[in-house]
Amino acid sequence: MGTIQFIVEGAMTEALERRLNALCRVKYRLPVIGGYVVEAEEDDALRKQVREVEGVTQIHEIARIAAQMHRASAAVRAQTQSTGEASARNGAAALSGRGVTIAVLDTGVAPVDDLVTPRNRIVAFADFVNGRKMPYDDNAHGTHVAAIAAGNGVRSGGKYAGIAPGANIAAVKILDEEGKGSAADVLAGVQWVIDNHERYNIRVANLSIGTADVGSADPLVRAVEAAWDAGIVMLVAAGNNGPAAGTVTSPGNSRKVITVGASDDDKTVTIWDDSVVHFSGRGPTAECIVKPDIIAPGAEITSCLTNTPLSDARRAALRIVSPDYVEMSGTSMSTPLVAGAVALLLERQPGLTPNDVKLLLKKSAVSLRYTPNQQGWGVLNVTGLLS
Repeated sequence: MGTIQFIVEGAMTEALERRLNALCRVKYRLPVIGGYVVEAEEDDALRKQVREVEGVTQIHEIARIAAQMHRASAAVRAQTQSTGEASARNGAAALSGRGVTIAVLDTGVAPVDDLVTPRNRIVAFADFVNGRKMPYDDNAHGTHVAAIAAGNGVRSGGKYAGIAPGANIAAVKILDEEGKGSAADVLAGVQWVIDNHERYNIRVANLSIGTADVGSADPLVRAVEAAWDAGIVMLVAAGNNGPAAGTVTSPGNSRKVITVGASDDDKTVTIWDDSVVHFSGRGPTAECIVKPDIIAPGAEITSCLTNTPLSDARRAALRIVSPDYVEMSGTSMSTPLVAGAVALLLERQPGLTPNDVKLLLKKSAVSLRYTPNQQGWGVLNVTGLLS
């Protein structure tokens, strides 16, 4: 008989916690949603018993979560940071994101040179999968994402520098070596970010993850909105289930957060000769909210390869371009481009609120003349955002 987990909502009192622990084990306390994650030996009667506990208002099954990476087809043109947004960042060379911390909730972040040389910018690490204390990434997705946002490109002579190469990273491991996980660990990770955002000056959080859109009652949506209300700019991937309408994943379906879709640069003269990538999630959401909010390059992005040992199967699945760098595609890659741009903005204007940031992104984005449910406000314009 295996174990099961589910989310229990209710008044977070000592009495309720005692009652729950009498039936099962409270794994996580989650003030962010007003509830708990509990686990117990699998028992058909357990859910009914928990539902009837005094003080319990609702229980939820725990959704499965996946990193939003996509193996681009040969028809998708290559797009690297160096040909797109990184070149736009050079127009604001005095800004690097220094002093701003970006939380990366993902498969972990490995201490690769682009993040730790000459200064270790991985300022915190929390592991909700294996409970390890030191930074690592046994999948490669999270390191790739973190370096898109904040790598300094030291191993490539600056060629593959991220958008905010002076920003700090708070690495939160919520996905396993296969890039998969559960909503329980995501919720615990968001709770950790809220609890520690003042300690580490976490102003931005990147969630390149997604699951099925079940509406605003989803605990994931409520959690990211609580983080937004706490002053953290939440950047969430739109998902890779396009091109059909209604394919944005949760928690990118939230009204509040900034949901990022993927564009593809055709490598002509300017970064505005873009198209929306076929796999990028489209709106509207299940509750008819227009999404994504913005798009950014997401096809064959080159960024750091983890230095944590990988399984042979995982390594064989990667498009490794050098001992230090790997190409990946997906809205997972688009999202940290925007996260890095926001870090630059907050370095320049630290008093901005998440709503201020959202408005400035909207005003500066460049329309590609797609519908709002394909492109949102348009493609990320770093130079315009910082002007």
